[in-house]
Amino acid sequence: MDKIFIRDLALRCIIGIFPEERREKQDIVINVEMHADLRKAGRSDDLNDTVDYKSIKKAILKLVESSGFQLIESLAERIADIALANAKVQQVVVTIDKPGALRFAKASAVEITRTRP
Repeated sequence: MDKIFIRDLALRCIIGIFPEERREKQDIVINVEMHADLRKAGRSDDLNDTVDYKSIKKAILKLVESSGFQLIESLAERIADIALANAKVQQVVVTIDKPGALRFAKASAVEITRTRP
């Protein structure tokens, strides 16, 4: 299966379980790997034959900007739902990094894989 990536989408949102995390927006970094058959798009050079990653990115921005999730797992699940709403996406891998969440670590992170049923 071919892949389309949205890499290192750096955003800020309310995320976390502790009171101090609920007051101020925090940095997160999102990576989305979408598996799809891209052969038709490769031949046609037509946007209608591929995954419109710009529209998926816009939906992710809208979700994150208004979010107030406690867990990055929940946010990752909703992002996977957005990607799988595109009929061409057969599988999605979502990774969310939360820089600065752990002392002495670059980031805490979660990665989920979801497949179209």
